[in-house]
Amino acid sequence: NQCCWILTSQNCFVPISEIIAVEEREFNKKQRNIGRWQKMAKLHAFTVYYVKRARNHRWRCSDVTFWCVDEHLCNQWTQALKESLEMQKSRPKQLLVYINPYGGKRQGKRIYEQKVAPLFNLASISTDVVITEHANHAKDNLFEVNIYKYDGVVCVGGDGMFSEVMHGLIGRMQKDSGIDQNNPKASLVQCNIRIGIIPAGSTDCICYSTVGISDPVTSALHIIVGDCQPLDVSSVHHNNTFLKYSVSLLGYGFYGDILKDNSEKKRWMGPMRYDYSGFKTFLSHHYYEGTIAYQPAKRTHGSPRDKESCRTGCYICKKSEKQLAEQTKEHGLKHEEGEEEWKVIKGKFLAINAVNMSCACPRSPKGLSPAAHLADGSADLILVRKCSRFDFLRYLVRHTNQDDQFDFPFVDVYRVKCFQFTSKLSEDNESNVMDIGKKRFGQFCRDHPACCCNIVNSTWNCDGETLDSSAIEVRVHCQLMKLFARGIEENCKDEAACSQSSIEQLL
Repeated sequence: NQCCWILTSQNCFVPISEIIAVEEREFNKKQRNIGRWQKMAKLHAFTVYYVKRARNHRWRCSDVTFWCVDEHLCNQWTQALKESLEMQKSRPKQLLVYINPYGGKRQGKRIYEQKVAPLFNLASISTDVVITEHANHAKDNLFEVNIYKYDGVVCVGGDGMFSEVMHGLIGRMQKDSGIDQNNPKASLVQCNIRIGIIPAGSTDCICYSTVGISDPVTSALHIIVGDCQPLDVSSVHHNNTFLKYSVSLLGYGFYGDILKDNSEKKRWMGPMRYDYSGFKTFLSHHYYEGTIAYQPAKRTHGSPRDKESCRTGCYICKKSEKQLAEQTKEHGLKHEEGEEEWKVIKGKFLAINAVNMSCACPRSPKGLSPAAHLADGSADLILVRKCSRFDFLRYLVRHTNQDDQFDFPFVDVYRVKCFQFTSKLSEDNESNVMDIGKKRFGQFCRDHPACCCNIVNSTWNCDGETLDSSAIEVRVHCQLMKLFARGIEENCKDEAACSQSSIEQLL
């Protein structure tokens, strides 16, 4: 047997699901090592491109080349590997790509062309690319194109670009299914067309919270291998009128005021505008009085105060997926109304935050709610009551370290499936908090000594966009959409060992 296989680098082990592509290669005589190769006949080779894990959840495309003197055997291995890749049915073959050339540092087009497109070409993925020209361009376009011929939609930009694509896809699905989005109790149709996020924005919170890093190459590789991560989506209504969908943060008070102050006029400041608006809002120290009514997520396992975070293969999200499948099989699209009692809380709040995920980012690695799950059908409702500036600062600082950010007497957190909010001004005109949404509501802030104001309006921050109404009704829709992601993988102490599993085992 004259066959001899050699790895050009150290032995490495990867599952077939993380092989990107296999290419035949012409052997270059200059690549021959002295000694043993000089005794051999003509060599044949093929290269395997695969996912290699680096530190901090970063993925890279690496390759290994196999050489052989037997041409027939070399072709057999090449064909066998390519057939194995063809059997990976979750992998996309055709993608619709939207690029926001204006988001973040205006690098979206360059990032896609230089870092992402070559990888898609290597993996034989065909793409239709649309460069967006104005706000809602992608959203409007998704209502017109034949989306069903694509295996996924990719957005290149920040959280705003993702939100636009998400609204377009979910809205298109409801339209095609005859679902009225203005009905806050409507059961929405799941969107099975996956969305891929190539981060090119200012914050990229959603990408960071679902992959573990905001890195274009890593995200592109998750798309190529066909990863699938279900994601909960909250619908926001006012007065039986649909307003927005949210997948990360709904914030009133502090985070709403930051967004309200962070106008387009400050965009020239870049990411620094968030620091400026945040500091200015912190100094103002406005609090808002109102009423929260919510239904606890009793069917959901876990608690916002858990020490374990949602990770790849999360058993809590898997249980929710099983429950959702059983419920759909039994009731179809009809929403099963729960009999749970509504809980009512009145008070003065510096911040009211509802999150569907941890909302982690590089500046806040744990996020606003470290134990929030991506796909358990619930949101974590965080209420920060009126307190001193010093105490509020202590609370904010804990978002940047490992201390328990809920361990304060003025902070309450609940895992909920839906909630409603009305301001004190509206409450004075309503006799029953359960009737929220039936009348037009205003906004109300208690007198504030710093500005001597009688009425100061806050606003809701919905994934980085403002909502016109302060009185809202929010419902969480379990696993309404899917991403090209797998959740955040557990860190491995030995990154090199963790990243490798055997090509040889597969062969």
